[in-house]
Amino acid sequence: MPGLRIKRWIALAFVSMALIVAAALYAFGVDAARVLYRTIPMSSFTSHFVAVLMILAGLAGFSLSLVHLVRSVAKALAPRESESEKASAIIYRRRILDRGPKVVAVGGGTGLSTLLRGLKQVTTNITAVVAVMDNGGSSGRLREQTDVLPPGDVRNCLLALAEDEEQLSEYFQYRLHAPEELAGHALGNLLLVGLEQATGSFDRAIEAMSHFLNIRGRVLPATLDNAQLIATMDDGSTITGESQIVSDPRRIQQMALLPEHVTPYASVLDAINEADLILLGPGSLFTSLIPNLLIEGVATAIEEAGAEKLLVANLMTQHGETDRLSLSEHLQMLNAYIQLSRFDHLLINSERPSTDFLSKYKHEEAEPVADDLGQSNDYGLEPIREEMLGTAHWGGKDTVKHDPEKLARAIAKHTQAFAQHRRASDSGKSDQPDVRVDPVSLS
Repeated sequence: MPGLRIKRWIALAFVSMALIVAAALYAFGVDAARVLYRTIPMSSFTSHFVAVLMILAGLAGFSLSLVHLVRSVAKALAPRESESEKASAIIYRRRILDRGPKVVAVGGGTGLSTLLRGLKQVTTNITAVVAVMDNGGSSGRLREQTDVLPPGDVRNCLLALAEDEEQLSEYFQYRLHAPEELAGHALGNLLLVGLEQATGSFDRAIEAMSHFLNIRGRVLPATLDNAQLIATMDDGSTITGESQIVSDPRRIQQMALLPEHVTPYASVLDAINEADLILLGPGSLFTSLIPNLLIEGVATAIEEAGAEKLLVANLMTQHGETDRLSLSEHLQMLNAYIQLSRFDHLLINSERPSTDFLSKYKHEEAEPVADDLGQSNDYGLEPIREEMLGTAHWGGKDTVKHDPEKLARAIAKHTQAFAQHRRASDSGKSDQPDVRVDPVSLS
């Protein structure tokens, strides 16, 4: 793989060995060579043949020792990696991905964690900006009982970026069987709440848990203010609280925050300003994406950032939020909170779920988001259509989700942020990496 900075050191090793041999010949001179020839008398052809064999054997042994040295160092740095994985793949992730483009992903819910799960395979310079307005389930109970920010979405994003997600997820997602006050809480939620009390703040708790999980990137709460979502429904009435909004059958007309003025987490604005690529979505339109944009300064920072910007379209409508809304209607709703004309691309899934799979969604009144967007649209977005369909076991059932690997490949393939790093690496004019997704490292 280009850019690993290994070949130059191998070449230096060979040159150094050649210098040692030359120095030995110079020091001992021709007399030592004559002694060798007298001790092992051979014909001219035989002596040359033996010399070639010795050189080849020496080169093979030297190369083999270098390979095992690199592998031993790589395994020491990443002891949890599969024993069958090539050392080059480990070094690729450890070195090349650390110099990938700076990507800021804004969202919440399972959509953001799905995106991060694939994104960490193409760069580790990831900043996940997570909405923290949830008031349902374990997060809502902890928020009410201990006056903390809801930890659920943050927990999922931390796990998605974890070095060893598969093993750790089983523990951090575990739901407690305990007395009523603890029953149903996710172990990861309790850990974040405990870390907040131990460190004194929610952001420090996230930093501590990030260190424990050895994540690739960082996770930031969109705000440290304790805010609630408010929805204005189609009949003019208002509802407060995310879980109450989602469970109401009426159509949402407008979203706001309580209190009205919510301060953004300062590191979020810094990350947006420094980003090479900003991603918005996938995620629940009214309870994952828009809440981040309601925080003062966040939407404006995204609009004015010099980064390339990409919007990821949702796969399915969501009952209680986006019933029967087409893609263009999704965009129309979102455009009321951020100028989509400031975005460059719109990534759309072109693969339709099977009829059998869709039948499972009938009782949820959910359906694939209808792609009614033409190549030319009111926002100047470049539609990019790729097959990115996947499934995930969530909430005790199989659900339609973006495939993390396909989603990451599509983003890396179609954005200039990744293309510039590829060209810089291929030309040898920069230390920036080739961030093409390695199928071995993704599997």
